[in-house]
Amino acid sequence: MAAAANGAPTATLVKDINPGSASSSPSAFGQLGGVAFFGANDGVHGSDLWRSNGTAPGTRMVKDINPGHAYGCCGELTTVDGTLFFVANDVGHGSELWKSDGTKAGTKLVKDIRPGPDTPFPLGTTFTAFAGQLFFIADDGVHGRELWRSDGTPAGTVRITDLNPGSGNSFDGIPSFTSFAGMLFFRASDGTHGMELWKSDGTAEGTTMVKDINPADHSFPSFLTTFGGRLFFTASDDTHGSELWKSDGTAEGTTMVKDIFPGSNGSLPNQLAKAGGRLFFVAGDPDHGGELWKSDGTEAGTTLVKDIVPGPEGPFIRELTGVGDTLFFTVTTKVNLHSGPVDFRLWKSNGSAAGTKLVKPDGAVDPEYLTGVRGRLFYSANGPRVGRELRISDGTVAGTKLVRDINPGSAPSVPYQLTNIAGRLFFQAQEPSHGVELWKAVP
Repeated sequence: MAAAANGAPTATLVKDINPGSASSSPSAFGQLGGVAFFGANDGVHGSDLWRSNGTAPGTRMVKDINPGHAYGCCGELTTVDGTLFFVANDVGHGSELWKSDGTKAGTKLVKDIRPGPDTPFPLGTTFTAFAGQLFFIADDGVHGRELWRSDGTPAGTVRITDLNPGSGNSFDGIPSFTSFAGMLFFRASDGTHGMELWKSDGTAEGTTMVKDINPADHSFPSFLTTFGGRLFFTASDDTHGSELWKSDGTAEGTTMVKDIFPGSNGSLPNQLAKAGGRLFFVAGDPDHGGELWKSDGTEAGTTLVKDIVPGPEGPFIRELTGVGDTLFFTVTTKVNLHSGPVDFRLWKSNGSAAGTKLVKPDGAVDPEYLTGVRGRLFYSANGPRVGRELRISDGTVAGTKLVRDINPGSAPSVPYQLTNIAGRLFFQAQEPSHGVELWKAVP
């Protein structure tokens, strides 16, 4: 793809899938063999599974999964050992588990987990690859939301265990799956201990609670992240509130890293992210409010990076994203989000106070969908005179710029669903001639 004269990449329309000003609205991107797969509507077949190699001739529908109906797929596109798994809907089955090898003949229903029109997948379901199989949460209509796995065959698509016996749910909200030390870690409840940290090797016997962190209630382990040979996460006990924890996979080796905010309220750490050999997160203490912190896994090595907004109110920090050695994130220094424009800006950090700063005071505000591609950061932001468009940054002032005014003038193209697939950015964007269609960019 040709670069623009100023050295920035050029975003290009891949294909007008739904010709004219109508929209195909490509979304839920996944990849198989370096090819992008996604759901799109060509205006004839409804929303179905498509694939693209980044060229117009190489962008085509894989299969009309639900002929004659507006919706066929897609959701949760996840690759496991050469097979693309996803959620799709056809007549008679509701939204169920499907798989594809990228061909029409190889795109098929795996199993009708919950017979009838109801879907087995709760809102916010998450697919994850582990040990050569697909792991996911499903409700078969009898056992509640439980842990399942699939090898892509009907017989090999099974509920691992009824963790919370009967119709009770073992999982709440969006589960956080993380592979660590040869096991899959997640948050679940057996109906007795509340939401705690569990692990599984894919068998009923090998699915066990790691530790009852909060015997009096739920500990709600969240933001599970591997770092430095340990599993880090946030959890709450009835003494310290929500703080940063770590685990080696055993009960004895599951401990709080540091009581950042002494007392039962806790520092409420969140958004764990890795960059440059450091673990970053957002947390608050009595003096600083919600600020940027880092940790090496020890109490002494868990420290405030920078007091961006001095005083107990603190800034609001979102979207911690590691790209190489640099942590990017967005910040608004307004302590009252209800008093006029909020104006989040793009910041970066190398783990030092001096190296934690605004990337560029260029007027672009409210960066969203931060996505790393080949060591550069792509994001969507509102800029003066151009509206919300695609931007790129290498962390320098000169290297932080508009990629292209896709929807010329002040009208926005609203780049969305930014996804790194084999070193290329695929996304959806809109402009008057083509509607919301498939675009790509390369750093």
